[in-house]
Amino acid sequence: MGRTRASGRVLLVLLVLLSGYVSAGTRAEGAGAGRGPLTLATAGDLTGYLGPLLAQWNRAHPAEKVTLVELPDSADETREQMETDLRGAGGGRFDVLNIDVGWTSRFAAAGWVRPLSRERFPLDGFLPPVVDTATYEGRLYAVPYVTNAGLLLYRKDVLARAGLSAPRTWAELERAAATVAPEYGLDGYAGQLLPYEGLTVNTAEAVYSAGGTLLDDDGGRVTADSPAAREGIAFLARGVREGWIPRAALSYTEEESKRAFEDGHLLFLRNWPYAYVAADSPGSAVAGDVGVVRLPGPDGPGTSVLGGSNLAVAAHARHPDSAQRLIAYLTSTPVQRRVLTQGALPPVRAALYEDPGLVRRFPYLPVLRDAVLSAAPRPKSPRYDQVSLVVQAVAQDALTGRLSPDAAVRRLAAELAAVAER
Repeated sequence: MGRTRASGRVLLVLLVLLSGYVSAGTRAEGAGAGRGPLTLATAGDLTGYLGPLLAQWNRAHPAEKVTLVELPDSADETREQMETDLRGAGGGRFDVLNIDVGWTSRFAAAGWVRPLSRERFPLDGFLPPVVDTATYEGRLYAVPYVTNAGLLLYRKDVLARAGLSAPRTWAELERAAATVAPEYGLDGYAGQLLPYEGLTVNTAEAVYSAGGTLLDDDGGRVTADSPAAREGIAFLARGVREGWIPRAALSYTEEESKRAFEDGHLLFLRNWPYAYVAADSPGSAVAGDVGVVRLPGPDGPGTSVLGGSNLAVAAHARHPDSAQRLIAYLTSTPVQRRVLTQGALPPVRAALYEDPGLVRRFPYLPVLRDAVLSAAPRPKSPRYDQVSLVVQAVAQDALTGRLSPDAAVRRLAAELAAVAER
């Protein structure tokens, strides 16, 4: 990436020292029990940063070379292909899995991934909430790799002309979305409301922000039938009904909603931090005019759902010790810095969010840190895929007016209870 050979050698030495790997003698290490070549499976690497990281590992660890397998960009397709491999008789081909944080409990409950020793990984240097996404029933089954939290992007030029600050509450967002946006030929607010995982996340964030939950912490008790859940679903449904959420948003994923904002069609957008980077970059119609704050809630800042991914070791991994060594490398501070600077992905190492140079380059980092520290994980359940489908179906019916918020939470609670009983 524009580095000289000399600077590449300096970086390699730094990584060796900080990660505790001694490249001299790796052939001897590779001959030991649990050491050897690996295959890492991940969703598509859209920025191309991961290949160089693994190439650096391979140069330093020739007896433990990693083969990268990129699966489809679609989260559902990636999960299906991973599960097919993990179910394979006699073990599949994937050793290390880069899994969505919402899949940890499912993969752990199914016995597809190995429990890991907390002592092997310096988890005290991670942002605390991200560690919870890697656990199931009190045990560590993965190591956080990247994190994410939903943020509110807004047109700071438009709000400045209207004499308004960025909204902290739903009421402030609604008023600006309904009254200011039309004055400037803009739609008011959008998230990811197509029935897929994004709708589950947007719905959960609305419920969490109102003080509710969908399942208890262990995933064994349904908690969705509550005034808070009704308030959260009503907020989204009201937006569609009143028009300050455009009906087009009912077909938005992350990409469609990002394009609508960066093309200058939206006043407010709920999305992940990568959308801020794209919208504030050259070529965007709104570059230089993008602000970012935490998601609003009924009475102040709301609660985001934790996003991101974790690294897990497959139960059938051929070389489990090498797999854990690779995970330690990918989650080390120097590599996590490159995950941010070259991959544009939020790191899990807490210290990087306070690095002055990184904050100058990525001004959203302090907001993202606060959002992550106050965020909540998606519902933990060994049947998470079914939980998510239920949330999507009920939320879609509420947003399109087929169900009232009251009826929606009653149906949501009943269907989640049916999933739990299966």
